[in-house]
Amino acid sequence: MGYGKWIAGALGWAMGGPIGGIIGFAIGAMADDKSFNGAREIPKSTGTNANYRNYRHQTQSGDFASALLVLSAAVMKADNRLLKSELDYIREFFTKQFGSANAAHHIGVLKEILQKEIPVREVCEQIRYYMEHPMRLQLMYYLFGIAASDGKVDQSELNVITQIAHGLGLSDKDIESLKAMYYKDTTSAFKILEIESTATDDEVKKAYRKMAMKYHPDKVRGLGEQHEKSANEKFLKVQEAYEQIKKERGIK
Repeated sequence: MGYGKWIAGALGWAMGGPIGGIIGFAIGAMADDKSFNGAREIPKSTGTNANYRNYRHQTQSGDFASALLVLSAAVMKADNRLLKSELDYIREFFTKQFGSANAAHHIGVLKEILQKEIPVREVCEQIRYYMEHPMRLQLMYYLFGIAASDGKVDQSELNVITQIAHGLGLSDKDIESLKAMYYKDTTSAFKILEIESTATDDEVKKAYRKMAMKYHPDKVRGLGEQHEKSANEKFLKVQEAYEQIKKERGIK
């Protein structure tokens, strides 16, 4: 299957705006189907949502994957080092989600994207306009995973991730909750549930119910079954945080 045919059939709104321009460049650089070279000419955003309104679509699996590839490249480039551990993490993720053949296509596109400067603000604006909040949370969960894949916290990566999160319209509580799933300290379980360590037992129970609903895999069902696997992993971390607090406090 040609790279162009593979990605063109999977995209909706991501074919336009800055994401379309970046993906088009990557496909144009590696395409084995000359008829798809025109993807290089997809116009970039001027920084407003007006460019998107004429062809608005519901987020599809391909849109999510394309947004993920572009933002992954931005995080990987943040510390001016392209680490094998990061690439391996991404390859493993896409293999689990789409199978080894499609994962190879995604990694090929990613390697080309890494050659370009990423207009983070414009990319985030496009994603925020189209993608619902639970899907944006799923994107951020994955990006934190990339940053943590080499076993240490790099401040430059965290700075870029925070910039992306705010650009996507996520709150500070959203960010701290997702971050705490990867970067552990004595209050991580409470941060995951978006509460203080001084919260009462009743507040803990209430917070768990709220977060279980917020991170439930059904929230991203529209992306397809393959994305529910990663969403379920995030959901389990909420359950683990709650169980940890219950055990520490003896909550029944």
